[in-house]
This record gives sequence, structure tokens and C-alpha cells, in this order.
Amino acid sequence: MIDASESSSTRPYLIRALYEWCTDNGFTPFIAVLVDETVRVPIEYVKDGEIVLNISFDATSALNIGNAFIEFKGRFGGVARDIYVPVDRVLAIYARENGQGMAFPMLAASVATKEVPAPVDSKHAVLKQVTSTEPEGAGSDTPRPPTAAKPALTRIK
Repeated sequence: MIDASESSSTRPYLIRALYEWCTDNGFTPFIAVLVDETVRVPIEYVKDGEIVLNISFDATSALNIGNAFIEFKGRFGGVARDIYVPVDRVLAIYARENGQGMAFPMLAASVATKEVPAPVDSKHAVLKQVTSTEPEGAGSDTPRPPTAAKPALTRIK
């Protein structure tokens, strides 16, 4: 019997499930990514160590959401780029149109200071809804983060 510490992460499975939910419902799936040296994205689009990527069928080519990484070809400013994101760097996946999705526990401050993040007790974590003031149907080759709050987990004790 495999105990929980030896099993694979649920993160890639949840990302794939929410990606499928977005596409089945006509929503545009976006992922928020914490950028470090393991992430291959256009650095000019990184803001405050994060980037938001549109991973919809229309915005990507050869999308592969694997257990260890997400990779695809995407256009940024009209230029095709190869994108590579380790799954453990994904902060959230959500629908652009309504902000529904899921944030994953990760502390950005701990990465900068090289400290090990404190574990988040997921049964006491609540996802704050991400909202966007962008009108429905508005689209672009260049993904933009929502104009309101970023996804965040809040501990409830």
C-alpha cells in the first residue's frame, strides 16, 4: 500500500480537470505561473516574478499537460515561442470569463529567500474568486492577468 507521502501530486490532475471544465463550458483557461530558472517563458511578459498564460486551444499549439510539466507553443506579440512550465510552478488555473478555478499552495516570498515554504493545510484553505473586468469575447494573442485580485488561499482556523 502506498502512503500519501509516496503518491504522485494531485496538482497535474486538477489542472487537467479544470482545463477540461473550462473548454467544455466555452471558457478560456488561464494559468498563473511563478517564474524561476526552471520556467521557459518570454521574460518580457513576466511581472513581479509571475506570468499569466492563456492555455486555450485557440492560443496554443501542441499543448501537453503532463504530470511533471506543461508545454506548448504560443504566440507573444505575433512571435511563436516554446513554453515550458513545471507543474509545481503553477499558482492557479481559472476561467478568464468568470474567474472560477483553483489556486495551489505556494509561497512566492519563500522562493526569493530560498526558504522552504510552510505547508498549507488544504482542508482549511479557501480559494478567493478571481474576477476580471474584461468584457466577454475580448481576446488577444497576449495573455493578461485579471484586473482584480489575484487568486489567493486564506487559512481559516
